[in-house]
Amino acid sequence: MSIDLKSKIRDVPDFPKPGIVFKDITTLLIDPEALRESVDIFRRRYEGKDIDLFVGIESRGFIFGTALAYAMNKGFVPIRKPGKLPADTISETYELEYGTDSIEIHKDAIKEGQKVVIVDDLLATGGTAAAAAKLVRKIGGEIVEAAFVVELAFLNGKEKLDGMDIFSIIQY
Repeated sequence: MSIDLKSKIRDVPDFPKPGIVFKDITTLLIDPEALRESVDIFRRRYEGKDIDLFVGIESRGFIFGTALAYAMNKGFVPIRKPGKLPADTISETYELEYGTDSIEIHKDAIKEGQKVVIVDDLLATGGTAAAAAKLVRKIGGEIVEAAFVVELAFLNGKEKLDGMDIFSIIQY
């Protein structure tokens, strides 16, 4: 059965600030068939590929990354906001529209040469995904691809990802 996943995404005008139309995936998540279809699309894409780990970016990347890791019997690595991981970490700071933000990964989360897919719900300007890719590479991971449920293609986030292979289920 094929589901129109785009129809399951809710537009929320003026969030988080006036002029922004937020693409809300919670309406996709509450629909069991849409959630299953989303994970299955990713699973089918990565079946038979040489992948060791799925790396999810806080917080919605955890939803799809852990589901995919479970479905494919692979490990999962969280990338979190500063101060949330309990052991030794490294961090990467990236630019936001107004200011900067940072994300962290455990130093020992990925072994040298392990092949990973970075997973998040949304690719917008690419800053967070680019920072996640830098973290993965710093600790020795090899990025197979970055996977997103939604891509806001008009924001050109792919440009910040330095030729990395990108896959998105839904494009706007």
